[in-house]
Amino acid sequence: MDLNQMGQAAKSAATVLGQLSTIEKNRALNLMADELQKQVSEILVANKIDIDSAEENGIKGVMLDRLKLDNERIDAMADGLRQVSSLADPIGEEIKGWVTEDGLNISQVRVPLGVLGMIFEARPNVTVDAAGLAFKSGNAVILRGGKEALHSNIELAKVLRTALKENGFPVDAVQMIDNPDHAIANQLMNLTEYVDVLIPRGSAKFIQMVVQNSTVPVIETGAGNCHIYVDETADLKQAVNIIVNAKTQRPSVCNAMEKLVVQRSIAKEFLPMVEEALHAYNVELRGDEAAKEVLPDIKLATEEDWSTEYNDFIMAINVVDTLDEAISHINKYNTKHSEAIITKSYDASQKFTKEIDAAVVYVNASTRFTDGFKFGFGAEIGISTQKLHARGPMGLNELTSTKYIVRGEGQVRR
Repeated sequence: MDLNQMGQAAKSAATVLGQLSTIEKNRALNLMADELQKQVSEILVANKIDIDSAEENGIKGVMLDRLKLDNERIDAMADGLRQVSSLADPIGEEIKGWVTEDGLNISQVRVPLGVLGMIFEARPNVTVDAAGLAFKSGNAVILRGGKEALHSNIELAKVLRTALKENGFPVDAVQMIDNPDHAIANQLMNLTEYVDVLIPRGSAKFIQMVVQNSTVPVIETGAGNCHIYVDETADLKQAVNIIVNAKTQRPSVCNAMEKLVVQRSIAKEFLPMVEEALHAYNVELRGDEAAKEVLPDIKLATEEDWSTEYNDFIMAINVVDTLDEAISHINKYNTKHSEAIITKSYDASQKFTKEIDAAVVYVNASTRFTDGFKFGFGAEIGISTQKLHARGPMGLNELTSTKYIVRGEGQVRR
Protein backbone atom coordinates (compact mmCIF):
# COMPACT_ATOMS: atom_id res chain seq x y z
CA MET A 1 0.00 0.00 0.00
CA ASP A 2 1.36 3.37 -1.05
CA LEU A 3 -0.22 6.16 0.97
CA ASN A 4 1.40 8.79 -1.18
CA GLN A 5 -0.44 7.40 -4.20
CA MET A 6 -3.66 7.34 -2.20
CA GLY A 7 -3.06 10.93 -1.18
CA GLN A 8 -2.44 12.01 -4.76
CA ALA A 9 -5.59 10.20 -5.90
CA ALA A 10 -7.63 11.82 -3.12
CA LYS A 11 -6.31 15.26 -4.05
CA SER A 12 -7.31 14.74 -7.67
CA ALA A 13 -10.73 13.45 -6.64
CA ALA A 14 -11.24 16.45 -4.36
CA THR A 15 -10.60 18.78 -7.30
CA VAL A 16 -13.34 17.05 -9.30
CA LEU A 17 -15.69 16.99 -6.30
CA GLY A 18 -15.30 20.71 -5.86
CA GLN A 19 -16.76 21.22 -9.35
CA LEU A 20 -19.81 18.94 -8.97
CA SER A 21 -23.22 20.53 -8.72
CA THR A 22 -25.52 19.88 -5.79
CA ILE A 23 -27.75 17.78 -8.06
CA GLU A 24 -24.80 15.60 -9.07
CA LYS A 25 -23.63 15.11 -5.49
CA ASN A 26 -27.13 14.21 -4.35
CA ARG A 27 -27.49 11.70 -7.15
CA ALA A 28 -24.21 10.05 -6.14
CA LEU A 29 -25.29 9.82 -2.50
CA ASN A 30 -28.58 8.17 -3.45
CA LEU A 31 -26.77 5.73 -5.72
CA MET A 32 -24.42 4.81 -2.87
CA ALA A 33 -27.44 4.25 -0.60
CA ASP A 34 -29.08 2.01 -3.22
CA GLU A 35 -25.89 0.00 -3.65
CA LEU A 36 -25.60 -0.61 0.09
CA GLN A 37 -29.05 -2.18 0.12
CA LYS A 38 -28.30 -4.23 -3.00
CA GLN A 39 -25.14 -5.66 -1.45
CA VAL A 40 -26.49 -6.52 2.01
CA SER A 41 -25.52 -10.20 1.71
CA GLU A 42 -21.90 -9.45 0.88
CA ILE A 43 -21.66 -6.87 3.67
CA LEU A 44 -23.07 -9.30 6.23
CA VAL A 45 -20.65 -12.05 5.13
CA ALA A 46 -17.71 -9.68 5.70
CA ASN A 47 -19.16 -8.53 9.02
CA LYS A 48 -19.52 -12.14 10.23
CA ILE A 49 -15.78 -12.63 9.71
CA ASP A 50 -15.13 -9.66 12.02
CA ILE A 51 -17.71 -10.82 14.58
CA ASP A 52 -16.30 -14.36 14.68
CA SER A 53 -12.76 -13.01 15.07
CA ALA A 54 -13.85 -10.64 17.83
CA GLU A 55 -15.54 -13.44 19.76
CA GLU A 56 -12.42 -15.58 19.44
CA ASN A 57 -10.43 -12.69 20.92
CA GLY A 58 -12.74 -12.34 23.91
CA ILE A 59 -14.70 -9.29 22.78
CA LYS A 60 -18.29 -9.51 23.99
CA GLY A 61 -21.28 -7.59 25.24
CA VAL A 62 -21.65 -3.95 24.26
CA MET A 63 -18.28 -3.81 22.52
CA LEU A 64 -19.30 -6.70 20.27
CA ASP A 65 -22.56 -4.89 19.56
CA ARG A 66 -20.59 -1.92 18.22
CA LEU A 67 -19.16 -4.17 15.51
CA LYS A 68 -22.36 -5.92 14.53
CA LEU A 69 -24.22 -5.14 11.32
CA ASP A 70 -27.64 -6.42 10.35
CA ASN A 71 -30.29 -5.53 7.79
CA GLU A 72 -31.72 -2.80 10.01
CA ARG A 73 -28.34 -1.13 10.59
CA ILE A 74 -27.45 -1.28 6.91
CA ASP A 75 -30.84 0.26 6.07
CA ALA A 76 -30.11 2.98 8.63
CA MET A 77 -26.76 3.74 6.96
CA ALA A 78 -28.47 3.97 3.58
CA ASP A 79 -31.15 6.22 5.03
CA GLY A 80 -28.42 8.41 6.48
CA LEU A 81 -26.93 8.90 3.02
CA ARG A 82 -30.34 9.78 1.61
CA GLN A 83 -30.95 12.27 4.38
CA VAL A 84 -27.58 13.91 3.72
CA SER A 85 -28.57 14.20 0.07
CA SER A 86 -31.71 16.08 1.12
CA LEU A 87 -29.79 18.65 3.17
CA ALA A 88 -28.77 22.06 1.89
CA ASP A 89 -25.39 22.07 0.17
CA PRO A 90 -23.03 24.33 2.12
CA ILE A 91 -20.52 24.77 -0.70
CA GLY A 92 -20.67 28.21 -2.29
CA GLU A 93 -22.90 29.61 0.44
CA GLU A 94 -22.21 33.30 1.05
CA ILE A 95 -21.80 33.76 4.77
CA LYS A 96 -21.51 37.53 4.64
CA GLY A 97 -20.71 40.29 2.22
CA TRP A 98 -19.88 44.02 2.34
CA VAL A 99 -18.39 46.90 0.40
CA THR A 100 -15.25 48.59 1.71
CA GLU A 101 -14.40 52.30 1.66
CA ASP A 102 -12.25 51.55 -1.41
CA GLY A 103 -15.32 50.29 -3.25
CA LEU A 104 -14.25 46.63 -3.12
CA ASN A 105 -17.10 44.12 -2.94
CA ILE A 106 -16.04 41.36 -0.51
CA SER A 107 -17.92 38.16 0.17
CA GLN A 108 -17.02 35.24 2.43
CA VAL A 109 -18.09 31.87 0.99
CA ARG A 110 -17.93 28.25 2.11
CA VAL A 111 -15.45 25.93 0.39
CA PRO A 112 -14.44 22.29 1.01
CA LEU A 113 -11.58 21.50 3.37
CA GLY A 114 -10.07 19.29 0.64
CA VAL A 115 -8.90 15.83 1.74
CA LEU A 116 -10.02 14.42 5.05
CA GLY A 117 -8.27 11.62 6.91
CA MET A 118 -10.38 9.49 9.26
CA ILE A 119 -8.84 7.14 11.82
CA PHE A 120 -11.44 5.31 13.85
CA GLU A 121 -12.08 2.29 16.01
CA ALA A 122 -14.63 -0.51 15.94
CA ARG A 123 -17.84 0.93 14.47
CA PRO A 124 -18.20 0.18 10.73
CA ASN A 125 -21.08 2.63 10.27
CA VAL A 126 -18.46 5.40 10.51
CA THR A 127 -17.22 4.34 7.06
CA VAL A 128 -20.55 5.22 5.45
CA ASP A 129 -21.35 8.27 7.56
CA ALA A 130 -17.94 9.81 6.92
CA ALA A 131 -18.00 9.05 3.19
CA GLY A 132 -21.46 10.58 2.77
CA LEU A 133 -20.79 13.78 4.66
CA ALA A 134 -17.40 14.22 3.02
CA PHE A 135 -18.85 13.76 -0.46
CA LYS A 136 -21.73 16.21 0.04
CA SER A 137 -19.34 18.84 1.40
CA GLY A 138 -16.99 18.39 -1.55
CA ASN A 139 -14.21 16.58 0.31
CA ALA A 140 -12.36 13.38 -0.56
CA VAL A 141 -11.76 11.05 2.38
CA ILE A 142 -9.11 8.47 3.26
CA LEU A 143 -10.44 6.07 5.90
CA ARG A 144 -8.51 3.88 8.28
CA GLY A 145 -10.66 1.75 10.58
CA GLY A 146 -9.65 -0.53 13.43
CA LYS A 147 -8.57 -4.11 12.83
CA GLU A 148 -11.69 -5.38 14.65
CA ALA A 149 -13.93 -4.18 11.78
CA LEU A 150 -11.41 -4.57 8.96
CA HIS A 151 -13.43 -6.84 6.66
CA SER A 152 -16.66 -4.90 7.22
CA ASN A 153 -14.98 -1.59 6.46
CA ILE A 154 -13.27 -2.88 3.34
CA GLU A 155 -16.56 -4.27 1.98
CA LEU A 156 -18.52 -1.11 2.79
CA ALA A 157 -15.93 1.08 1.06
CA LYS A 158 -15.93 -1.31 -1.91
CA VAL A 159 -19.71 -0.99 -2.24
CA LEU A 160 -19.56 2.82 -2.10
CA ARG A 161 -16.74 2.96 -4.63
CA THR A 162 -18.65 0.61 -6.95
CA ALA A 163 -21.61 3.00 -6.97
CA LEU A 164 -19.31 5.92 -7.78
CA LYS A 165 -17.32 4.13 -10.47
CA GLU A 166 -20.31 2.67 -12.30
CA ASN A 167 -21.96 6.07 -12.50
CA GLY A 168 -19.04 8.21 -13.58
CA PHE A 169 -18.20 9.88 -10.28
CA PRO A 170 -14.61 10.15 -8.91
CA VAL A 171 -14.07 6.74 -7.31
CA ASP A 172 -11.13 7.93 -5.22
CA ALA A 173 -13.38 10.34 -3.34
CA VAL A 174 -13.69 7.37 -0.94
CA GLN A 175 -10.61 5.29 -0.11
CA MET A 176 -10.13 2.70 2.62
CA ILE A 177 -6.74 1.70 4.01
CA ASP A 178 -6.86 -2.11 4.09
CA ASN A 179 -3.74 -2.60 6.20
CA PRO A 180 -4.31 -2.33 9.99
CA ASP A 181 -0.60 -1.90 10.70
CA HIS A 182 0.06 0.97 13.13
CA ALA A 183 2.93 2.15 10.92
CA ILE A 184 0.43 2.90 8.14
CA ALA A 185 -1.72 4.88 10.57
CA ASN A 186 1.33 6.87 11.63
CA GLN A 187 2.12 7.60 8.00
CA LEU A 188 -1.42 8.91 7.47
CA MET A 189 -1.03 11.16 10.52
CA ASN A 190 1.92 12.79 8.81
CA LEU A 191 0.70 12.93 5.21
CA THR A 192 0.67 16.72 5.27
CA GLU A 193 1.30 17.07 1.53
CA TYR A 194 -2.11 15.60 0.74
CA VAL A 195 -4.32 15.43 3.85
CA ASP A 196 -5.78 18.73 5.03
CA VAL A 197 -7.52 17.61 8.24
CA LEU A 198 -7.40 14.44 10.34
CA ILE A 199 -10.40 13.32 12.41
CA PRO A 200 -9.91 10.50 14.94
CA ARG A 201 -12.82 8.64 16.55
CA GLY A 202 -12.40 6.23 19.44
CA SER A 203 -11.38 6.08 23.08
CA ALA A 204 -9.82 9.02 24.89
CA LYS A 205 -6.47 7.20 24.91
CA PHE A 206 -6.69 6.57 21.16
CA ILE A 207 -7.63 10.16 20.33
CA GLN A 208 -4.78 11.55 22.42
CA MET A 209 -2.36 9.20 20.69
CA VAL A 210 -3.43 10.65 17.33
CA VAL A 211 -3.21 14.24 18.60
CA GLN A 212 0.29 13.70 19.96
CA ASN A 213 1.65 11.94 16.87
CA SER A 214 -0.01 13.81 14.00
CA THR A 215 1.51 16.66 12.04
CA VAL A 216 -1.72 16.94 10.03
CA PRO A 217 -4.15 19.31 11.81
CA VAL A 218 -6.51 17.30 14.04
CA ILE A 219 -10.12 17.85 15.06
CA GLU A 220 -10.51 16.01 18.36
CA THR A 221 -13.68 13.98 18.72
CA GLY A 222 -15.80 12.21 21.12
CA ALA A 223 -14.54 10.46 24.22
CA GLY A 224 -17.60 10.78 26.44
CA ASN A 225 -17.40 10.77 30.23
CA CYS A 226 -20.92 12.20 30.41
CA HIS A 227 -22.69 13.25 33.63
CA ILE A 228 -26.28 13.82 34.67
CA TYR A 229 -26.81 16.07 37.69
CA VAL A 230 -30.10 15.71 39.56
CA ASP A 231 -31.02 18.91 41.38
CA GLU A 232 -33.10 19.01 44.57
CA THR A 233 -36.06 20.46 42.63
CA ALA A 234 -36.07 17.71 39.99
CA ASP A 235 -39.08 15.61 39.08
CA LEU A 236 -37.61 12.36 40.40
CA LYS A 237 -39.65 10.01 38.20
CA GLN A 238 -38.63 12.02 35.14
CA ALA A 239 -35.01 11.91 36.31
CA VAL A 240 -35.08 8.12 36.67
CA ASN A 241 -36.54 7.74 33.19
CA ILE A 242 -33.85 9.97 31.68
CA ILE A 243 -31.05 8.18 33.54
CA VAL A 244 -32.25 4.73 32.44
CA ASN A 245 -32.33 5.90 28.83
CA ALA A 246 -28.97 7.68 28.94
CA LYS A 247 -27.21 4.75 30.62
CA THR A 248 -28.79 1.66 29.10
CA GLN A 249 -30.14 2.39 25.62
CA ARG A 250 -26.70 1.91 24.06
CA PRO A 251 -23.95 2.07 26.68
CA SER A 252 -21.07 1.52 24.23
CA VAL A 253 -21.42 4.93 22.55
CA CYS A 254 -19.78 8.21 23.49
CA ASN A 255 -23.00 10.04 24.39
CA ALA A 256 -24.08 7.41 26.92
CA MET A 257 -24.22 8.56 30.53
CA GLU A 258 -21.33 7.38 32.73
CA LYS A 259 -21.75 9.35 35.97
CA LEU A 260 -24.66 10.42 38.15
CA VAL A 261 -24.30 13.48 40.39
CA VAL A 262 -27.04 13.92 43.01
CA GLN A 263 -27.82 16.72 45.47
CA ARG A 264 -27.50 15.39 49.03
CA SER A 265 -30.94 16.57 50.16
CA ILE A 266 -32.68 14.11 47.81
CA ALA A 267 -30.13 11.27 47.85
CA LYS A 268 -31.92 9.05 50.39
CA GLU A 269 -35.18 9.19 48.47
CA PHE A 270 -33.79 9.21 44.96
CA LEU A 271 -30.85 6.78 44.88
CA PRO A 272 -32.95 3.71 45.79
CA MET A 273 -35.26 4.61 42.90
CA VAL A 274 -32.27 4.67 40.55
CA GLU A 275 -30.88 1.42 41.90
CA GLU A 276 -34.20 -0.36 41.43
CA ALA A 277 -34.68 0.96 37.89
CA LEU A 278 -31.15 0.04 36.76
CA HIS A 279 -31.23 -3.39 38.42
CA ALA A 280 -33.40 -4.64 35.54
CA TYR A 281 -30.51 -3.87 33.18
CA ASN A 282 -27.81 -5.38 35.42
CA VAL A 283 -26.02 -2.05 35.71
CA GLU A 284 -23.12 -2.19 38.17
CA LEU A 285 -23.23 0.81 40.49
CA ARG A 286 -20.24 2.41 42.18
CA GLY A 287 -20.28 5.46 44.38
CA ASP A 288 -18.61 7.76 46.87
CA GLU A 289 -19.01 7.20 50.60
CA ALA A 290 -22.22 9.22 50.77
CA ALA A 291 -23.78 7.17 47.97
CA LYS A 292 -22.65 3.93 49.62
CA GLU A 293 -24.31 4.96 52.87
CA VAL A 294 -27.61 5.08 51.03
CA LEU A 295 -26.89 2.04 48.81
CA PRO A 296 -24.71 -0.24 50.95
CA ASP A 297 -24.46 -2.99 48.31
CA ILE A 298 -22.69 -0.85 45.70
CA LYS A 299 -18.92 -0.73 45.19
CA LEU A 300 -16.92 2.18 46.59
CA ALA A 301 -15.70 4.30 43.68
CA THR A 302 -12.00 5.00 43.26
CA GLU A 303 -10.41 8.20 41.98
CA GLU A 304 -9.91 6.45 38.63
CA ASP A 305 -13.65 5.85 38.33
CA TRP A 306 -14.47 9.55 38.11
CA SER A 307 -12.46 10.01 34.89
CA THR A 308 -13.27 6.65 33.28
CA GLU A 309 -15.49 6.24 30.23
CA TYR A 310 -16.88 2.77 30.87
CA ASN A 311 -18.71 2.07 27.59
CA ASP A 312 -20.48 -0.64 29.57
CA PHE A 313 -23.30 -1.28 32.04
CA ILE A 314 -21.42 0.50 34.83
CA MET A 315 -22.23 3.83 36.47
CA ALA A 316 -20.63 5.80 39.31
CA ILE A 317 -22.52 8.11 41.69
CA ASN A 318 -21.27 11.26 43.37
CA VAL A 319 -23.29 13.05 46.08
CA VAL A 320 -22.81 16.81 46.42
CA ASP A 321 -24.12 19.53 48.70
CA THR A 322 -24.60 22.34 46.18
CA LEU A 323 -24.98 23.14 42.51
CA ASP A 324 -21.56 24.84 42.59
CA GLU A 325 -20.02 21.61 43.88
CA ALA A 326 -21.74 19.63 41.12
CA ILE A 327 -20.45 21.99 38.43
CA SER A 328 -16.94 21.88 39.87
CA HIS A 329 -16.92 18.07 39.96
CA ILE A 330 -18.25 17.74 36.41
CA ASN A 331 -15.83 20.28 34.94
CA LYS A 332 -12.93 18.54 36.67
CA TYR A 333 -13.64 15.07 35.30
CA ASN A 334 -15.65 15.48 32.11
CA THR A 335 -14.36 15.13 28.55
CA LYS A 336 -16.15 18.26 27.29
CA HIS A 337 -18.74 16.12 25.50
CA SER A 338 -22.33 16.11 26.85
CA GLU A 339 -23.62 17.03 30.32
CA ALA A 340 -27.16 17.31 31.68
CA ILE A 341 -29.09 18.78 34.59
CA ILE A 342 -32.51 17.57 35.74
CA THR A 343 -34.26 20.42 37.52
CA LYS A 344 -37.44 22.49 37.82
CA SER A 345 -35.41 25.57 38.72
CA TYR A 346 -34.86 28.05 35.88
CA ASP A 347 -32.04 29.72 37.80
CA ALA A 348 -30.27 26.39 38.36
CA SER A 349 -30.62 25.46 34.70
CA GLN A 350 -29.25 28.83 33.60
CA LYS A 351 -26.26 28.60 35.92
CA PHE A 352 -25.53 25.02 34.81
CA THR A 353 -25.72 25.78 31.09
CA LYS A 354 -23.49 28.84 31.45
CA GLU A 355 -20.80 27.31 33.66
CA ILE A 356 -20.48 23.72 32.42
CA ASP A 357 -17.64 23.38 29.92
CA ALA A 358 -18.94 20.96 27.30
CA ALA A 359 -19.88 20.84 23.65
CA VAL A 360 -23.52 20.07 24.48
CA VAL A 361 -25.39 20.90 27.70
CA TYR A 362 -28.89 19.56 28.34
CA VAL A 363 -31.72 20.61 30.62
CA ASN A 364 -34.19 17.82 31.43
CA ALA A 365 -33.20 15.52 28.56
CA SER A 366 -31.03 12.48 27.90
CA THR A 367 -27.44 12.88 26.74
CA ARG A 368 -28.18 10.27 24.06
CA PHE A 369 -29.47 13.02 21.77
CA THR A 370 -25.93 14.26 21.05
CA ASP A 371 -25.94 12.86 17.57
CA GLY A 372 -25.75 14.42 14.14
CA PHE A 373 -28.81 12.50 12.96
CA LYS A 374 -30.89 13.62 15.97
CA PHE A 375 -29.66 17.20 15.57
CA GLY A 376 -30.93 17.21 11.99
CA PHE A 377 -27.52 17.03 10.31
CA GLY A 378 -28.26 13.79 8.45
CA ALA A 379 -25.31 11.80 9.74
CA GLU A 380 -22.23 12.97 11.59
CA ILE A 381 -18.53 12.55 11.04
CA GLY A 382 -17.86 12.82 14.77
CA ILE A 383 -18.58 14.88 17.86
CA SER A 384 -15.94 17.52 18.37
CA THR A 385 -14.95 18.16 21.99
CA GLN A 386 -12.51 20.96 21.28
CA LYS A 387 -13.06 24.69 20.77
CA LEU A 388 -11.95 25.44 17.24
CA HIS A 389 -14.33 26.03 14.31
CA ALA A 390 -16.19 22.77 15.00
CA ARG A 391 -17.74 21.85 18.36
CA GLY A 392 -20.40 19.23 19.06
CA PRO A 393 -21.89 16.99 16.34
CA MET A 394 -20.04 17.65 13.09
CA GLY A 395 -22.25 17.86 10.03
CA LEU A 396 -21.73 19.42 6.62
CA ASN A 397 -20.88 22.97 7.69
CA GLU A 398 -18.14 21.71 10.02
CA LEU A 399 -16.42 20.04 7.04
CA THR A 400 -15.97 23.33 5.24
CA SER A 401 -13.60 26.25 5.38
CA THR A 402 -14.11 29.69 3.89
CA LYS A 403 -12.46 31.99 1.42
CA TYR A 404 -12.97 35.62 0.53
CA ILE A 405 -13.99 36.67 -2.97
CA VAL A 406 -13.01 40.29 -3.67
CA ARG A 407 -14.44 42.10 -6.72
CA GLY A 408 -13.16 45.45 -7.87
CA GLU A 409 -13.25 47.86 -10.79
CA GLY A 410 -9.58 48.62 -11.24
CA GLN A 411 -8.77 49.76 -7.66
CA VAL A 412 -5.14 49.97 -6.59
CA ARG A 413 -3.90 50.66 -3.07
CA ARG A 414 -2.27 54.02 -2.51
